[in-house]
Amino acid sequence: AKDSAQGVIRNYFQGFLYGAHPYGRPTGGNEKSLAAITRDDVVKFHSATYVPANVILAIAGDFKLADMEKLATQRFGPWIASMKPVRVDLPTPKPAEGRHLLLVDKPDATQTYFMIGNVGIARNNPDRVPIEVVNVLFGGRFTSMLNTALRIKSGLTYGANASFDQRRVAGPFAISSYTANATTEKALDMALAVLDELHRKGITEADLASAKAYIKGTLPPQMLETGDQLATLLTQLQYYGLPDAEVDGFYAKVDAMTHADAERVIRTYYPSDALTFVLIGKGKEIETLARKYAPELKTRAISEPGF
Repeated sequence: AKDSAQGVIRNYFQGFLYGAHPYGRPTGGNEKSLAAITRDDVVKFHSATYVPANVILAIAGDFKLADMEKLATQRFGPWIASMKPVRVDLPTPKPAEGRHLLLVDKPDATQTYFMIGNVGIARNNPDRVPIEVVNVLFGGRFTSMLNTALRIKSGLTYGANASFDQRRVAGPFAISSYTANATTEKALDMALAVLDELHRKGITEADLASAKAYIKGTLPPQMLETGDQLATLLTQLQYYGLPDAEVDGFYAKVDAMTHADAERVIRTYYPSDALTFVLIGKGKEIETLARKYAPELKTRAISEPGF
C-alpha cells in the first residue's frame, strides 16, 4: 500500500489528527496490527458482531411488498436475537489547536501529496445541508475554488478538492491535492490562499444559486437511481437515526439556504488558523520549506510500520 502515497495519505492524516481516538486507526489495519491477529480473534469478533441486533436489512427493487416481506421473514426469521448490539465507544473528538505538520519521507517520491484540515462534522450535524452547498463551491466540483486555482489556472496539479467526511461523531475535514516536488511550496501556499479567500470574500449570490442547482441536479444519479443506491441510502438513514425527511425534504432545505447561512457556515466550520498538515514526499527536498507552515514539524519514514 505504501508504494502509493495517494493510497495511504488519508491513513497518515487521520492518525496524526485523531491520535488515540478510534478514528486515528485505519480500518484496514497496519503492518503490526494485521500480523498480531489470530484465528481466535476472528472467531470471537464474528461471534460478537455478526448477530441480528447488529444488522440492518434494506431491500430495494422491483417486487411486490407482501412477497418480499414473506421471503425476508422466511430467510431471517429463524435468526434469534440473543445478543445486544455491539457499539464501539466513540468519544467526541476535539479539534486540533494551532498548526501541526507531519512529513512522511518517501525517498523515491517525484510528487508531494498533502492534506490540510481539522476535525469536521458528524453525520447528523444540523448544518450538514448548507455545509454541503458551500463545499461544492470551495472544493467539491471540478470548477470549485480549489481546483480552479491549483489545476485549471496554474496547472500545479491534476486535482484539488475539499471534503467533510461525516460519521457517527465528527469526521475529518480535509483539503487534498498533490504536485511535483519542485512546486510543493507554491501549491501549499495557493491552497492556503484559497482558504483565506473563502473567509475574506465568502461567496456571491450567483455562486450560491449555482451550487444549489448543481447539488439538486447531481443528487438523483448519485444516490437514488439504482436499487443498490437506494438500499445503501436506506441503510445509512437507519444507521445514523435520520428520518425520511433527510431525502424527501432535501430539495426544500437546499432552496431555503440563504447567503447569511453560507457566511455562518464558513465562519463556523472552515478552519483558518488551526490546521493540521500531512505531507508525503521526498524529505530532503521539501523538509526545509515544510517548516514554515507549523511551529513544530514531525517526521517519519514511510518504511516505518504503522501510520
